[in-house]
Amino acid sequence: MNTPSFILANSAGPSRCRVAVLRSQRRWMSVRPKEAAADVVKTREKVTIQTLQKLRESNVPISMLTAYDYPTALSCSANPSIDVTLVGDSLAQVCLGYKSTTQLTLDQMIHHASAVARGQPILSYSPDDAVRNAVRMVQESQVEAVKLEGGEEIVHLVRRLTSIGIPVMAHIGLMPQRHVALSGYKVQGKNVACAKELVRTASLLEEAGAFAMVVEAVPKELGRYITEHVRIPTIGIGAGPWTNGQVLVWDDAMGTWNGHKAKFVRRFANLQAAREQGVQGYADAVKDGSFPDPVRESYTIQQAEWTRFLEEMERK
Repeated sequence: MNTPSFILANSAGPSRCRVAVLRSQRRWMSVRPKEAAADVVKTREKVTIQTLQKLRESNVPISMLTAYDYPTALSCSANPSIDVTLVGDSLAQVCLGYKSTTQLTLDQMIHHASAVARGQPILSYSPDDAVRNAVRMVQESQVEAVKLEGGEEIVHLVRRLTSIGIPVMAHIGLMPQRHVALSGYKVQGKNVACAKELVRTASLLEEAGAFAMVVEAVPKELGRYITEHVRIPTIGIGAGPWTNGQVLVWDDAMGTWNGHKAKFVRRFANLQAAREQGVQGYADAVKDGSFPDPVRESYTIQQAEWTRFLEEMERK
């Protein structure tokens, strides 16, 4: 399958039922499976690491968006302007109801990444069983790379993973998996010492082999400086307009998240209102008896067959 965007999965964790449906039966199903993602996705040239580098060199902004399931992956894949799909560990809060990303397990990450992979290709991450976990993510979820949050302490992991052929995207600045150590979700690099350390970290991770890096929640000036002083693409999230690309969490961008709205978030849709309106409309229609309609939304049987059925039932 020739799928368009590059998919990146991010994991915070340590660590079949088979259904046969005859083709002739599918029209009776309320939710019918697609033959393949290609049915709904117009194919285009595959986005690769080299593609991202060329976009950077051409000063074409890179667009990255999160996805946690097959339908959302298809939405990203069907849009030729989305370059990278991130299976973000933000799914811990927006999908699973956890309080932080640190509660997310590797098994849960693989479950969601696999669903997204069926909508298009992938990237992912894990900690000190890092190599084993990353290999498992690649094998089981069909991810294309991994994303690691951290600084100098993960340089050796980046080297190890890249040495065995697993591409790594780095993540510096605010690191959600370490929000406790960072004393909360706060902007990073706001003083000289911290800014210099972030620049140093970016350089070390580039030298270790990272093919790109997410820069989160830093002053826009620092986001620009880091972008100008590394040779790999930078993807900003709350890092100003001068990084090589931008990423947002799907639920933030689409307006389906009720939690705190960070300063860098822009709502590009209000799907929550539409969703709630739909739920209320459905409930009202069931309660007032207008759904299902006896003609347009109900099946029937030939009158002769129904008469025969009643007659046979009466003879019992």
